Amino acid sequence: MKLYELTGNYLNLMELVDNEGVPQEVLQESLQEVKEGIETKSENIAKLIKNIDSDIQGLKVEEKRLKEKRQSLENKQAYLKQYLEESLKAVDIKKVKTPLFTIAIQKNAPSVIVESEESIPECYYITRKELSRTAILDALKEGKEVAGAKLEQKESLRIR
Repeated sequence: MKLYELTGNYLNLMELVDNEGVPQEVLQESLQEVKEGIETKSENIAKLIKNIDSDIQGLKVEEKRLKEKRQSLENKQAYLKQYLEESLKAVDIKKVKTPLFTIAIQKNAPSVIVESEESIPECYYITRKELSRTAILDALKEGKEVAGAKLEQKESLRIR
């Protein structure tokens, strides 16, 4: 039987508790069976959740290892590119053509270097509003009203 079916049965039995025509012993026995079924299903689902959690942790470790390996390769690639560029510049060669590659030193797109932010006119600034959710939370906890915000506390499942 599925958990949602057990939950439905349990809720139906709880409604029968109010019905005086049902013998108390039968009701208690039925409630106990459904409760044990729910407990067993809940335990099995909790085991599955814990098993998935261990898979997630293993994947996080693997992600970290792969990220470090990728970063190592990126660093090696950057070093080799810099080494090749410096070598070609040292002998004043701008272009090398081989059967597989064409290697060239060429100009990049222009970029801006800001020497003094204070000197730049306001029309070149982009303004961005950013909420301080922490400050709003603190104010609401202190009982202050913040227009457009409210305090909410939810519940979540914890498995220990």
